[in-house]
Amino acid sequence: MKQQIYNTGIYLRLSCDDDVHGESVSISNQRQMLTQYCREHGLRLVDEYVDDGYSGTNFDRPGFQRMLDDIEDGKINCVVTKDLSRLGRNYILTGQYTEIYFPSKGVRYIAISDGVDSEKGESEIAPFLNILNEMHARQTSKKVKAAMKVRFENGARSGYCAPYGYVKHETIKGKIVPDEETAWVVRKIFTLATTGMGPNRIRRALEAEKIPSPSWRQYERYGFFSHLFEGKPENQKYLWTNPQIGFILRDETYIGNSIHYRRKYVSFKNKKQYLSDEDDWYRVENTHEPLISLDVWEQVQVHVNQRKRPCKSGSTHIFAGLIRCADCESFMRIKQRKYKDSVYRAFECSTYAQYGKERCTNHLINYKTLCNVVLVRLQYWVSLAQKDEKQLLDHLLKNGQKQRVSETDIAKKELNKSLKRQKEIDTMFAKLYEDHAMGKIAERNYDMLLHKYQDEQMELEEKISALKTKLSENAETERNAERWISLIRKYTEVTELTVPLLNELIEKIVIHQGTTTEDGYRDQEIEIYYRFIGKID
Repeated sequence: MKQQIYNTGIYLRLSCDDDVHGESVSISNQRQMLTQYCREHGLRLVDEYVDDGYSGTNFDRPGFQRMLDDIEDGKINCVVTKDLSRLGRNYILTGQYTEIYFPSKGVRYIAISDGVDSEKGESEIAPFLNILNEMHARQTSKKVKAAMKVRFENGARSGYCAPYGYVKHETIKGKIVPDEETAWVVRKIFTLATTGMGPNRIRRALEAEKIPSPSWRQYERYGFFSHLFEGKPENQKYLWTNPQIGFILRDETYIGNSIHYRRKYVSFKNKKQYLSDEDDWYRVENTHEPLISLDVWEQVQVHVNQRKRPCKSGSTHIFAGLIRCADCESFMRIKQRKYKDSVYRAFECSTYAQYGKERCTNHLINYKTLCNVVLVRLQYWVSLAQKDEKQLLDHLLKNGQKQRVSETDIAKKELNKSLKRQKEIDTMFAKLYEDHAMGKIAERNYDMLLHKYQDEQMELEEKISALKTKLSENAETERNAERWISLIRKYTEVTELTVPLLNELIEKIVIHQGTTTEDGYRDQEIEIYYRFIGKID
């Protein structure tokens, strides 16, 4: 009888959370164990696939994805890991790979420490081990949150860059101090507000004095918002927006407080974020030096709250906070328009309303027209969810697949580049310490290079974290689709639009500039982005 030849790939994974286990789960230890196992059991080792620094709660990891590609190409027909947790800590997805995907591709799977070998038959203990592995990831997530809360209680802040008016402390991580270049601007904004000036008048005063905007400062220091300034006129850096000023006037950072958990993750397995209710915010007072006094703050808040008023009709419209301009991405505002002898309500771009056609176009759309379009689309999805839920799920999963693949490829390339640079800096650190210990480098130069590498190292860590979050979001497509279907399934019939309905199902509505066709009809594109799943084609 001819013996089966197994072209084997060994899979090695290590996350930051595994550091507590030390060398026992290190990449080198896994490699030694797996290669020795292949050698002793007559498995032909073809390649190894490594994901160093990746969480096991999602499967969008570069090494794992490369392994799947090689399975599809027939390069390997056997996968070996140290244990099931190396494959993953999401018990549903791990089970799909071990019980459905691998068998369907004729791939033998072995988890050495857990005694799992698909050639010997189905393992009854494997599903329970997968659940335990996910519980471990869940507990780790809780411990990280608890540790972060302790840091917050002690006055630390998180974030890639400091709020406008502050800079990060040179030596104390998580602490901010006033920025000499911009703190005076924040004080000026609050001073103008105490006189009763609103964001629009304050904006014009700042632009008249040619004071650089917060966006420009972030571009100048961190390279953010390059699309706003590269190749644009010089005066672009002096253009402020009303929302920027409004946010500054409401931000407790400027009275020395830190507000945490403004945004939250859906779950420890889904890194998609959402705005949390103000009641869920975590406020820590006196964490840093304030830029304005409490008296000034309270005086300004009176003016800010007085400016929050409903429409002329006496109530806010149902699309509040949902409608954006397709070109400048600002919110659309509602106003009354006249046409011949009638008056109607319509939305127009707020940038156009403030600056005119030099900055944007009106993107005008009738209020009733928008209501009809949105109502028809929601009625269609509700009807489909009631008739054929599986067909709807299949449609959602296919939706935007090409864009997700493109975004994932870009994110993976950036992540690999950042990880490579991170390792280079680690090597530089070791060489720098060695040169310093041997007296090859002056103390002044040592301190300068040390701070330079430390700053770049921190920036890379946050960039890597953001890229992993992006990759994780793209991997959660099916789960998000199911969540949205569960939301829309609650509605058996939609006869009118309401604020709760819109905010539960829709993330944003993007309005394009309308055009008039040759036969006199108005043509205008309206994009609806739904919660969890985005735009549906």
